Amino acid sequence: MKYASIFAALTGAALLAACATAPADTPAVSAAPAYDEAFPPAIEEISFDSHGDRLNGLVYVADGPGPHPAVVLLHGFPGNEKNLDLAQDMRAAGWNVLFFHYRGAWGSEGDYTLTHVIEDVASATDFLRTHADQYRTDPDHIVLVGHSMGGFASLQAAARDDGIACAAGIAPANVGVMASVFEADPDAKAGFMAYSDSLQMLHGLTGEKIMAEIAANRDAFGLQGLAPELEGKRILVVGGDKDASVPADAIIRPLIAAYEADPAIDTTGIVLSGDHSFSWSRDELIGTVMDWAEACR
Repeated sequence: MKYASIFAALTGAALLAACATAPADTPAVSAAPAYDEAFPPAIEEISFDSHGDRLNGLVYVADGPGPHPAVVLLHGFPGNEKNLDLAQDMRAAGWNVLFFHYRGAWGSEGDYTLTHVIEDVASATDFLRTHADQYRTDPDHIVLVGHSMGGFASLQAAARDDGIACAAGIAPANVGVMASVFEADPDAKAGFMAYSDSLQMLHGLTGEKIMAEIAANRDAFGLQGLAPELEGKRILVVGGDKDASVPADAIIRPLIAAYEADPAIDTTGIVLSGDHSFSWSRDELIGTVMDWAEACR
């Protein structure tokens, strides 16, 4: 107690001395950055319907009256990496960003399936289009950007929506290739099923159910086969050279080559230094996505 009292007394004396010697004109608070007071940037909590279930999300609204181009930002499986640093940087560059959780994911209603994930992307883009005035959004300039299973969903949804001109897959999961891997490697199949069974944040999901869905949709869930439906669109595919979940040599480079082989697809493909979440190369990833997105405004 004796030493604590001495420390407190000395600390208090030091603070008083510092205050006494501080310049009188030192500002207490730094000046606020400039922003449009009539149309300020904001984060709006939302929920919207997808096939009878309510999905939870956020809209990062950009500064100014707009209308702003918009990104639908899609997380992976189960969605631990949400890429919200990318959302903040894109908003600062003048983009609105809608981030949401699919059916059955992280508190959204319904059951989680890969088919529902694809359908939910369409519901999210429809929400942005029908609420364009409310969120100062340009309904004709909506871009899809997804990571991992979200990258799979981004490309799948873009192939189904003529109104989407640009879509990006960041380490996109090629579920068609996964089906072949699981067929050839029982240990990989068992591991994925066990992992799926552990994901309590994905309601209605079991390893058995998702494996049956992957097997039943092997061809439809392949990303190379989407090429004819992606003609006329700008597509970005980004991989990580140290990604153990979506390996660059086995999945990313063949996917880039397949899209580049179709001259009607404006393909940008790049492999960065990075793991599955680009843990040591976030700035490079964000810069790559934002540079590509500029042509989609």
